[in-house]
Amino acid sequence: MSATTLEIRPELKIQLDHLAAETQRDESELANEAVALYLAQQRHIIGRIHEGLAQAQRGEFATDEEMEAFFARHTDPRT
Repeated sequence: MSATTLEIRPELKIQLDHLAAETQRDESELANEAVALYLAQQRHIIGRIHEGLAQAQRGEFATDEEMEAFFARHTDPRT
């Protein structure tokens, strides 16, 4: 495995140190796990964006009724 130097903000380094101590795990292992999860999340998001753009290019848009139903499900009725 090759080594790469990253600058970690001091407040994150403190949290990493504490988590490593609490879980009795290596800081590098935790950092690698965090980076892997972040990259997977970003790849998923970018994939969904590309899917949406492809749908838009094909002219596949939601109907007004579908949009109203979406917002009815996702809007807090208290606001």
